[in-house]
Formats: sequence, C-alpha cells, structure tokens
Amino acid sequence: MIQALRHEDQILIEKVVEFNQAQIFDWWAELPDSSKQNLLDQVRLIDFKQVQYFQELLNNQSTHNAPIHMEPAEYIALPENESSEAARKEAMVIGEDAIRNGRTGVFTVAGGQGTRLGFDGPKGSFPCSPVTKKSLFELQAERILAIQKAYGVIIPWYLMTSPTNDAATRSFFSQHLYFGLNPKDVLFPCQRMLPTLDDNGKLILDAKDHIAVSPNGHGGTFLAMQDGGVLEDADRRGVDILSYYQVDNILIRVIDPVFVGFHLNMGAGMSSKMIKKNDPQEKVGHFGLIDNHLHVVEYSDMTEADMEARNPDDSLKYEAGSIGIHLINTGFVREQFRDGLKLPFHIAHKKIPILQKDGRISNPDIPNGYKFEMFVFDALADTKESVILEIRREKEFSPIKNREESDSPQTAKQDLNNYFGSWLEASGYTVPRDSESNVQCDIEVHPLYACTQDEFVQKVPKHMELTKQMVFHPDSD
Repeated sequence: MIQALRHEDQILIEKVVEFNQAQIFDWWAELPDSSKQNLLDQVRLIDFKQVQYFQELLNNQSTHNAPIHMEPAEYIALPENESSEAARKEAMVIGEDAIRNGRTGVFTVAGGQGTRLGFDGPKGSFPCSPVTKKSLFELQAERILAIQKAYGVIIPWYLMTSPTNDAATRSFFSQHLYFGLNPKDVLFPCQRMLPTLDDNGKLILDAKDHIAVSPNGHGGTFLAMQDGGVLEDADRRGVDILSYYQVDNILIRVIDPVFVGFHLNMGAGMSSKMIKKNDPQEKVGHFGLIDNHLHVVEYSDMTEADMEARNPDDSLKYEAGSIGIHLINTGFVREQFRDGLKLPFHIAHKKIPILQKDGRISNPDIPNGYKFEMFVFDALADTKESVILEIRREKEFSPIKNREESDSPQTAKQDLNNYFGSWLEASGYTVPRDSESNVQCDIEVHPLYACTQDEFVQKVPKHMELTKQMVFHPDSD
C-alpha cells in the first residue's frame, strides 16, 4: 500500500485506490516529498464521481450518428426591404440606450494557446493586424475604448483564461499597460480544468507527479463567471448583459447595439449571431429546434443526409451556422445554477502527451485519450425566449484557428483588408483588387478614428493618394 506522511493524505490515496486509479502512483517511491505533495494537491481537486461519469460516457459512446429529429430554428434575416431595415433601426435605438446606461459588458473566451499557429503564447497575444502587427487583445481593447468614448460609459472586460495561459495573459496586459483601459475594469476569470482519460478510462499522467488535464470547454464560462467574481462585479456596476465571443475572431464587434436591441426587445435570456453556411460541409454548428427547444448541433454529430438536406427552393434546410457569438443575461447565468449546473459533457478524442513506462514523455501522432468539455450553447435549450440574428460574414466573422489555409492568419488579414477596403470604396476611392476581388493593399483603421463606415466616410480626406500600406489613426486627423 502506498504510504503518505499525513493522515489526510493517506485518506486521499485510499480514495484513489478505491476508484481504481492507483496507476497515478506508479512513480511514488522515487518522487521527492515536494513532487508527492504536488500530485496529492492535484488529486484533491478531482471529483472522482465525475470521473466515473466520464467513464460511463466513454462506455456508452455511439459508433454512428443517430438521425436528428430537428427543425430549423427561426432567425432574423439580413434586411431585404424597408420594413426589416426599420426593425434594425428600432433595435439600434434600444441597444444604444442600454449601452449608454451601462448595462453591457464584454466577456471574451481567451483560454487557448497559439500552438496550432506555431506561436508560443496566449492566442489573444498573437500579432495579426496587417500593418502594425497588433495583437488580437489590442484590437479588441481599442474597440472597447471607442465604445466607451462614443457612449460616455465604462465597459468592463472579462477575459476567461485557463490555468495554462492565465499568468502569461495577465503579464501581457500589464506589459502593455492594459492598452489604455483602466486595470480595474479588466478581470481575468479562470476556467476550470478536467482530468483526461485513456481508452481504458484511466487517468493519464503527463509527468511523474502530474495528471494530464484540459480546460472544461467554453461551457466553463458559467462556472468561471461564478468562480471569478464576474457576476458580483457586473451587479456592482449595473451590468446585466454580457457580450460573449471567442478571442480569435479578428472582425468581432465587441458590442453590437442592434443585437442588444433585438435581444432586449424579445426579452431573451441568451441570444446568438449566425451566418449562412457557405456549403453543406462547412464545419460549424447548426441552430435547430429539438422537442421545441433551441439547440446547436455540431457538424460532427449530423449525418451526411442531414448536412445535405434541402428545402423545396433548393436552399439548405440547416443553413444557420453557429459562430460562437452570444448575448447572455447575468440573471440567466444565475438560473443555470439554481438546481446545479446541468450542461452536458461532450467527448473529444485527442492526442495527449503521456508518460511512458520507461519514464519518457510521448507525443502521440494519433488520438490516444479523451478530453471532456461543456459547450456554452447547450444552455440555449433552457431559454424561454432567444434571438438568432443573421450577420454578414465578411463584416463580422473571420477566426484565426489554423496555421495555414482556411481560418488562418493569412485569411484573417485579407478579410480585414477587404473590410476596410470597402470603407475606402464607399468614400469614393478606387481600391486595387485581384481577380478574386481581394483588396491588394494593407489597411488598418483605428476604432478611435472611425467605428463605422459612415463615420469613416465623413472623416477620411477626399483627395488622398492610396499606398500599399495605410493606417488611419486618431492622430491622422
């Protein structure tokens, strides 16, 4: 029997053995006391009943996608006539009033590393703007500053980190003096970690004194809001609507008054933005109604027939793609905890570094273990009212996820250039484009110079020579 010096530690060891996970102590005899304590401190945080539940999930995995009995969800489409344009203008008035009255805050999912981009650091610190190479964090901070100036209000910014990048994220903000924001208005709630399991349902070691863990998914948002003091801080400020998005979207509108207005007008608890899918196989989730409850079904959980299903007019039956942009009421978050958080766990088969029997760390080429995640959009099923608002992809959605090809730094840079290039064209300039209509110069517009195309058109000089690289900064006035 493995022995510990303290009685409370011995009880902990016996608990691990009781749950058939004693393999985590295979190196116990050779560990120094400090490493033994590190391992026990980690074990102390593990909910072994939850681990048993994860094992049951693994045992009950279906080998085939079941047919989805889902109906497409209704959404607010892009304006096609004066009536729908008027509805958006009305929503904007309502939303701007809420922003001006300090009811809105920003919640950013920023727990990821830039590993897939070949970048060593938090993904939010990745340099991505076309000319000045500003980070994602800086671009978003500038947009928050512009909203604060436009509406005469303080916008709190809550950035959900993970234990993997929390210290580095805080340090990055400190080094850059919070990009002009007041540090008191920037909070870093940290999401929880969950243990990983191998094919046999055993805890995985990635060091002799460490169990391999992974973040609990973007559904960990609700726990992070509770753990990290977000709800209390929001209440103190009078904030009751949080604008939620993931940090890697270079085109994100950190707060959209039109979206806020529709959300409030509907009396919604949680709302979403959507894009129409480019093609049936696009890897985005799908909004739909299952048993009259709103859901987002992942593309990987749909059959080929469902993905390709068409309406009589040949449009896709499931065309509303989820892009991870939501509005969430703080009251709705509290409702999620009323009877205990019940978001389901999803299983991801992943490549996980593992400690081999010879004491070396192996980085597998194929998936060798399982991570367990919650998805924030599963909470939509609990909404009584919810808005789904269609947006234009080219104006609001360009994620940086891959090192090359689609959703890469190159595509994001091009999308930003195309976006600002259209502003120049609206101002009367002829902007060079290639055969695929991509803008052929690098353009940056600081939000404090202009937040919208209309503002840009009014401010930009009327007789200006276009160059290969252009930066419109507040000092450009």
